[in-house]
Amino acid sequence: MPAISSTAPAKVILFGEHTVVYGYPAIAAPVTGLEARVTITAQPGRSTLPVIEAPQIGLKTTLDHLPSEHPIALAFNLVAEALKLDHWPALHLRLTSSIPVASGMGSSAATAVALIRALSAFVGHPLPDPQVCELAFRLEQHHHGTPSGIDNTVITYARPIFFIRDQPIEFLTFSMPLYLIIGDTGMKGLTREAVAGVRQRREQNPTWYDDRFRAIGELTRQAKRALIEGQIDEVGRLMVENHRLLIEIGVSSPELDRLVQAALSAGALGAKLSGGGQGGIMIALVHPENSSQVEQALRRAGAANVFSVVIRTTQAI
Repeated sequence: MPAISSTAPAKVILFGEHTVVYGYPAIAAPVTGLEARVTITAQPGRSTLPVIEAPQIGLKTTLDHLPSEHPIALAFNLVAEALKLDHWPALHLRLTSSIPVASGMGSSAATAVALIRALSAFVGHPLPDPQVCELAFRLEQHHHGTPSGIDNTVITYARPIFFIRDQPIEFLTFSMPLYLIIGDTGMKGLTREAVAGVRQRREQNPTWYDDRFRAIGELTRQAKRALIEGQIDEVGRLMVENHRLLIEIGVSSPELDRLVQAALSAGALGAKLSGGGQGGIMIALVHPENSSQVEQALRRAGAANVFSVVIRTTQAI
């Protein structure tokens, strides 16, 4: 039996992180240059226990030796439950990823999607996208506590989306490619803690926070129109405003602010943190001819990693 391989892309949130948890809109897009990959090979005649290998985290074990709450074990269990499997055939599963961990780029959701797709395909019953998305969300709930569902959705469908929690997915078609520079602070951004912090502060001052949430929701809707209509300068302006409001609700950091300012000073059209914040990544919107200048500015400002990506809605998916 040939090996089964599945990949899932990273993602960035262009607008609306954090407020999306409270029912406001957000815009997210896949980053296809970075991905999680799962490869499964049959092991006929060997132990019936699946062998799991994830070299980047030093993991090599059998499924029965993984804690039941481990994300990989949970993925096996969820797929088995969905397909009504009573046992797994002998297999070797290898997981690798080029997505920075705890960076705001959807590493856990991409891993979940790649695992679910590979496992279901390996036993001959590949799950449809809606079910992949649902199972990946359940894994995200275990990992993050109260996620909005945006990460697993944009990664499952690998298309830019306008996302409102508990509403039908709206796929977006931009009228122009987006040239983004991603600057990684090198500091882990812990989404669960960042979301919990916002919730606690909002409970103490709900009116103040809800005013900021509404402002972010409105600029996200404006950004949707600007992206569809090709108003690239307006997209950049709204990114800057979104970042300012994210600073106000307490989810940025000095490292993120320094990278955002460095990108803007180097000529970026807009820049903001992306994801949970308090570490992780920021994104800068640039003209292609200015991308190297912004990349260099981010490195000088202390970025641990810099990625140049292009988001096109016409790309093959």
